[in-house]
Amino acid sequence: MTSSTQRREDISASRVPGREEPYLVVEDLSVKFPTADGLVQAVSDLSYTVEQGKTLGIVGESGSGKSVSSMAVLGLHDMRRTYMDGSIRVGGTEVVGLDESKLRRLRGADVAMIFQDALAALHPFYKVGSQLSEAYLAHHPSASRRDARAKAIEMLDRVGIPQPDRRIYDYSHQFSGGMRQRAMIAMALVNDPKLLIADEPTTALDVTVQAQILDLLQDLQRDFGSAVIIITHDLGVIAEMADDVLVMYGGRAVEYGTCKQILSQPMMPYTWGLLESVPELDSDPTQRLLPIAGTPPSLLSPPSGCPFHPRCRFRDHVPGDLCVTQLPDLEPPIDSPDRLKRCHIKDTAAVLKTDLVPSEA
Repeated sequence: MTSSTQRREDISASRVPGREEPYLVVEDLSVKFPTADGLVQAVSDLSYTVEQGKTLGIVGESGSGKSVSSMAVLGLHDMRRTYMDGSIRVGGTEVVGLDESKLRRLRGADVAMIFQDALAALHPFYKVGSQLSEAYLAHHPSASRRDARAKAIEMLDRVGIPQPDRRIYDYSHQFSGGMRQRAMIAMALVNDPKLLIADEPTTALDVTVQAQILDLLQDLQRDFGSAVIIITHDLGVIAEMADDVLVMYGGRAVEYGTCKQILSQPMMPYTWGLLESVPELDSDPTQRLLPIAGTPPSLLSPPSGCPFHPRCRFRDHVPGDLCVTQLPDLEPPIDSPDRLKRCHIKDTAAVLKTDLVPSEA
């Protein structure tokens, strides 16, 4: 069995006899963009699955490939300017290579996305109710405009917008940031999609509104039974929402496990760095946070070997120059066979015992 096949089976367990395939299956996905400076390797050999009723959190720094991989699920990349390999199956339908007319039927009905910037995603020249009605009519051509307007009012009410029968006649700039995000969620859910992708849904919102939006997403997931992908760099959001967590770095998956495993026992130095850079409520307020040294890699010319090695403080725990010359496989650690990590360090527990708080690079 090849390491690639093993990775797919380890992540999804979707080939177990008698077990239905997860609603979303991403296998060996690679996305590249040609530019004047060269080929941007935005996503490389990415595999993961999401089952209905479950939430996958995808976490990583900006430029790690989180949004690019999720936009590929909806077929939103311009294939005239994009090189894409691998497989994306949504409800058993292969998305890679699907023609545009079938992709339009898929978007909104089977899979929908809450975009990061609601003000930019909502059209400024059309009333919010009109945009919701249009999204509904696109997948219910036999419905009347009165039916569509009633559905728009119902969805705005469901996401907690007061006086929805009046607010459908407002433009997006007349909504507050939190209300715009709620309207975006209403639009994403207007056709009851089985998969919802939320790309940084709480960005630029104050903490009170963030909590309300996250509670709303959880309530709606229980009501609709949708599979959810939540993309974020905020580990607090991950702790609140996710069942499983995929950590990405440099366009690759570097760690995968349950939310509890990732947050309480991370097994890859990049994940350690993410957690060390977050303050704890019971920590010493005078203690300095430990940021990850350096900057994310250029996706035009990714580093050889492990993509994290130029910033890693634990390279001396790996013999020779393995970190520099050889890309580690995404495989189960020796002490946790039910999860995955991409790192040459074999015994992470021993490293943490001897070097729990490493010095800054």
